[in-house]
Amino acid sequence: MLQLEEPPTGERPEPRRPASRLRRTRRDPRWARSLLVSGAILMLLAGSAFVAKDLLIGYVTGNVQQDDLIDPVAGPQGRHATISGAKTILLVGTDTRPDQSPTEAVRSDSIIVVHIPADHGSAYLISIPRDTWVRIPEFTNGRSRYSGGHDKINAAFAVGGLKLTGRDQRRYGMTLLARTIEENWGLTFDAAAIVDFAGFTKVVQVLGGVDMYVDQETRSVHIGHDAKGETRVPYIQRFNASGGTDLVPVAGVTPQTYHVGYQHLEPWQALDYVRQRDTLPHSDYDRQRHQQQFIKALLRGIASRDTLTDPVKLKQILDVVGQSMTIDSGGIDLQDWIFAMQGIGGDNLLTVKTNNGTFHESAQQPGAEALDDTTLALLEAVRSDTVQTFLTARTDLVSSS
Repeated sequence: MLQLEEPPTGERPEPRRPASRLRRTRRDPRWARSLLVSGAILMLLAGSAFVAKDLLIGYVTGNVQQDDLIDPVAGPQGRHATISGAKTILLVGTDTRPDQSPTEAVRSDSIIVVHIPADHGSAYLISIPRDTWVRIPEFTNGRSRYSGGHDKINAAFAVGGLKLTGRDQRRYGMTLLARTIEENWGLTFDAAAIVDFAGFTKVVQVLGGVDMYVDQETRSVHIGHDAKGETRVPYIQRFNASGGTDLVPVAGVTPQTYHVGYQHLEPWQALDYVRQRDTLPHSDYDRQRHQQQFIKALLRGIASRDTLTDPVKLKQILDVVGQSMTIDSGGIDLQDWIFAMQGIGGDNLLTVKTNNGTFHESAQQPGAEALDDTTLALLEAVRSDTVQTFLTARTDLVSSS
């Protein structure tokens, strides 16, 4: 699994990678972070597929781990909880290694803001780039004190959970991340969820792959085949002076290539496809889009007739999801979430581009990112529950798939 290569504070920013070079940095988060929304979205989407099945709803709500993630001190009793009105949810994905020390810092590989307008008729997914340069506020978790400072946003989760383990590490990590987002952009959250990808990847295996549209030709830097048809790594990785890794093609090995069009991707293909960024023109932003498309395809697979009419398969999926995620429902019963959000499905679960899908360098910290003016206006629209109106004038920001 992913290993942190640098300390959680004061990390050296990763330099921007030219699209024309075949190169990647050492820290390459696993494909599994793309599954973040799939698990947590049970809280939002279960209604459309499961609302008529009372027993299944009971199983879902009883199987998911719940905890106080937004503020472990105040807890949900410290917040005014009602299912009416607009809702904003913080979703975080982590990817720990099996051999990772319990006290080792854990970064948030994915940070997604989910906004649900007051009519509960749609949901908008807004990713915050993990390299966004932010101010992290002063914080103490009882075992470690942080005096505040600037860093990439994915360090906030790590700093919050320093010297803690297990449940407390997740709770305080999420708390500091939520406070960091509030300090920088004024957003507060009604609920939250954390997904540990180590177990959640099994969902794809249970489904037997996914049906999805590949929107651009994508070459794999991880899987290739030689003249005998044997699977081999198509590139040699070489560290360079700037701290990154150059990818040198291996002679006689043809990279696995995903061509444009609708197709069924076997589990190994789907998981490989959503990891790719190095051969794509917009690098991480292209990968982000592919991951969002994959999330929708995965949700369609979970909600399909074949899955819903197969009790064994459905139970396997729900077991994996339940074991791999933790939800803070904001003091609202999960069944109330399910019934209130039952109108949200694949067609009105919309992914929105940040920074117009391209790297936007921070003026404060070269090599790190900043949110551009349009993205800042989008987050302000989340605060005022005017996202629908905002996107009416900026339809180009909404993913078409």
